[in-house]
Amino acid sequence: MNNNPSATSRAHELIRLLQHVQCSRRGGAPLEFDTAMGLVVDEVVDAREHGRKVILVGNGGSASVVGHLQMDLCNAVKVQAVRFHDAPLLTALANDHGYASAFERGVRLWASRSDLLIAISSSGSSPNILRAVDAAAEHGCRIITLTGFLPENPLRQRGDLNLYVPSAEYGPVETVHACLAHMLTDIAVSARSATRVE
Repeated sequence: MNNNPSATSRAHELIRLLQHVQCSRRGGAPLEFDTAMGLVVDEVVDAREHGRKVILVGNGGSASVVGHLQMDLCNAVKVQAVRFHDAPLLTALANDHGYASAFERGVRLWASRSDLLIAISSSGSSPNILRAVDAAAEHGCRIITLTGFLPENPLRQRGDLNLYVPSAEYGPVETVHACLAHMLTDIAVSARSATRVE
């Protein structure tokens, strides 16, 4: 007998996770989902309106989410969004300085005060992501995190706004992160269109 979860049960689990994303401010103060997403969109729109950058970091599957998010932020939201996943640059930084510092070095080179850094990590414990976030904080950047796995993961403790997916599996966490990224850009585009009409 096949005891593997059915496709339907997996779909239901993804829906459940989307409905139970936990949102918080720095220090752990909880936020309602709609409020949190509104604040995230405000950060992105504010960056665009004031000519500030959105810096994106993530590894593996999270790097794919970051790449898609960068495309949508640049193309649809019209905000300056940068990431450090270009193979020659990333491999040079990793080879010369170690992978743990690769994103940190990019942040130190590109970040300006009041830029926005969005860090995506399923585990919330990748050293290179944490070091990038710490560097961004030193530069006075605003920080948004998307994490999963353990609720007390260190990345979740470092963000000004934090979206946490309560799952310990990469696939569901990354899928929900991708959904949240789409929500962010779709709402930001709607906000941009509404501003134009007014």
